[in-house]
Amino acid sequence: MGKRGLALAVALGIAATISTGTALADPVDKGDRIDRKVVQEGLDELARTGAQGVQLRVVDGRRSFTARSGTARIDSSQPVPTDGRFRIGSITKTFVSTVVLQLVGEGRVALDAPVSRYLPGLLPDGDVITVRNLLQHTSGLYNYTNDIPQDPAEFEKIRYDHRDPRELVALSAAHPLDFRPGTSWAYSNTNYAVAGLLVEKVTGRPYGDAVRRRVLAPLGLRDTSLPGDRVDVPGPHAHGYYEVAGVPVDITRLNPSAAYAAGEIISTTADLDRFFDALLDGRLLKPAEQKELTHTLPSTRGYGLGIYSTDLSCGVTVWGHDGGIPGYLSAALSTRDTSTRLEISLTSAPREGTLGGYQKVLTEVFC
Repeated sequence: MGKRGLALAVALGIAATISTGTALADPVDKGDRIDRKVVQEGLDELARTGAQGVQLRVVDGRRSFTARSGTARIDSSQPVPTDGRFRIGSITKTFVSTVVLQLVGEGRVALDAPVSRYLPGLLPDGDVITVRNLLQHTSGLYNYTNDIPQDPAEFEKIRYDHRDPRELVALSAAHPLDFRPGTSWAYSNTNYAVAGLLVEKVTGRPYGDAVRRRVLAPLGLRDTSLPGDRVDVPGPHAHGYYEVAGVPVDITRLNPSAAYAAGEIISTTADLDRFFDALLDGRLLKPAEQKELTHTLPSTRGYGLGIYSTDLSCGVTVWGHDGGIPGYLSAALSTRDTSTRLEISLTSAPREGTLGGYQKVLTEVFC
């Protein structure tokens, strides 16, 4: 349910330092704009400074490649699978926003209608918080994950617990708004818990059914799933860790219901690439909603509706989302014209680290 910016993921308390072997990327293609050796160096640095393992997919025009570093487990030399499944955390929000915007395009939801129109009584301030406020994090709703233990020793006690989405929203509703809706911006997972409930109310089905029917099935995203209460990561995958009382603990298995529509989805780099390519190309939304998707304001810090823009040091702007959930950190980024795209997944090592190398990878791929 991550923070914006992969470099901030250390604050989740799940990253760490490691010294393991690496698996080299494909040999450098002399025709490539991107130097794969430089990309590999960045991945290797990530595996030395906080990641147990890392996998990457890059598409640049007609060229594409995958790369990896580190290991899939701490007790094995097995490399990270380049087609491995992983928990995508807050990248889930982009899927949910897409579904809400599709409902807007069908006239079933109004972006600037109050949440209380669809979910009466759910929020004390539901009459002044709009659907747009939810999708753009301008609602002022307190972030419910602040009230869920983040310390590994405490999280261990609840990692398999089921959490009902209305219970999650109630954690937020017990606090006053952080600011008057529409007057500021603050990232809050509560916004997307409410958005998930909104989809369920409008469609009459679990929000996951809408994501599967409207996004996964049309795009053929067969390796993407919404686990609900299922604790396992299906298919090939690398494992994430944290440390409890000085002992490494495998955190790969957990009940992701506490993330719900804010961060529960499991996917692959290939599926995420297909999704963001289709989304930014306008193949999932009607033109009016497509325009709303990427409309930002100075106050929203580059955040549109479930997707954000970042200006790199070289002047290139990329669009996408990142995510963090215990054990996994991920990001999916693309140029606006989708000519260059990157998806990356990191699994956490037992001890915290700095996750150096990420900016080096971004710069080489996009600049």
